[in-house]
Amino acid sequence: MPKQNMIKLLYEMMKNSKRSDRKIAKIIGVSQPTITRMRQRLEKTGYIRDYTVIPDLEKLGYEIAAFTFAAIANSNAKRESVNKWVETNPKIIFSASGDGIGGKNSLLVSIHTDFTDYTRFMSELRTKWSENIKNVDGFLISLKGDIPKHFSFKYLKPTI
Repeated sequence: MPKQNMIKLLYEMMKNSKRSDRKIAKIIGVSQPTITRMRQRLEKTGYIRDYTVIPDLEKLGYEIAAFTFAAIANSNAKRESVNKWVETNPKIIFSASGDGIGGKNSLLVSIHTDFTDYTRFMSELRTKWSENIKNVDGFLISLKGDIPKHFSFKYLKPTI
């Protein structure tokens, strides 16, 4: 576990990673070179996986975010083929195994330009996974609708 200042740095970067090391140093109360070294250590040790932006998906032409819950057969060979399809599918922005209602053990989060795009995606999923899927449920979100709180890590509070 990193030191307390490294955790503070990580949370400050989650709020806004575009800020300079100098500005973050002032907030945390250490020098700019210290922040630079701490950031590099967080990257090297895997606490920072990637730098990215969270775009306005509607402005990029997406209308639907889909949460797909599935019960997938647990054989390693079957799971491997499913994982390969997930890793290479550009519509899927998150995937994980878990434990849910009705024996669901997998979650996919995907984005789609419209309902037709979503139905094509689901058809491909059912075709590719036909031998592996026992059960599938979905939850669709209109990206044009009322979204009281958009996805962001800036709301997280440090656990220290």
